[in-house]
Amino acid sequence: MFSLARRGMSMLRAKRAIGMLLDTGRVFVRLPAVESVDAVVGELAEAGIVAADIAAAPTIDTRAVRERLHLTWEQFALRFGLEVDTLRNRETCRRDMDAASRSYLRVIWNDPKAVERAYAPTPERVVGGR
Repeated sequence: MFSLARRGMSMLRAKRAIGMLLDTGRVFVRLPAVESVDAVVGELAEAGIVAADIAAAPTIDTRAVRERLHLTWEQFALRFGLEVDTLRNRETCRRDMDAASRSYLRVIWNDPKAVERAYAPTPERVVGGR
């Protein structure tokens, strides 16, 4: 807890993070003042905690995701609930992606079938008109 607090996290947040770690086995925290990632990872390892630096995710190549699935703009947009114009703008670099869009594309890249299952309409939605 003190390792986290020394790096700019309040004691209360550090305590909550440790509590979540104990409850779930995982926790993600942002440390405002890290002098050395290796030092933090080392200190936490001494306490039996496996830690890793999660850097800001780079922009994902929208075209590469779509082409990997062998889909046209229209097919990709329909399958994953996107607007064709939005997709086209992102692929031609006319518009930057926000963090949520990058995350969504990363999930599609990693497991497109799961995203498709989650997004696909169920018979109840289609029949019920919702």
